Amino acid sequence: MSLSWWSIEVRDGDVPARQWRDAYGASLVEAAVTHGARDWAWRFESFGVVLELGFAELDDWQRFRHLPAVVAAIDAVDPATLYIYPGRGGSAGAGHPRHRGPMPAAGAAELPVDPEPLIVARPPLLVP
Repeated sequence: MSLSWWSIEVRDGDVPARQWRDAYGASLVEAAVTHGARDWAWRFESFGVVLELGFAELDDWQRFRHLPAVVAAIDAVDPATLYIYPGRGGSAGAGHPRHRGPMPAAGAAELPVDPEPLIVARPPLLVP
């Protein structure tokens, strides 16, 4: 059986990520198991914590993600320190932690362009 893995990664911010895990960990795991999670694991990293959840079907993840307990746990995290993504997590693929960089340019507005000057064939006459 192939599982669809999802990760909820919380980085240390104003509130340590382990404190968030202590407050919401039990309710997140209970909600996951009772709504179709076949496997789960907490990972403690130098930057924070990662909850990895394995669901048999994508619909199970969608139902889990919209439960009030899950929404409350996610809302309790500063958006700048929260990552939710498919797959198992906890690593940027390199020996260096991820850093928040500039926002991606996709969907950004174009730079404003000055309109070309108006060309008049005959300038207006000036009356003295």
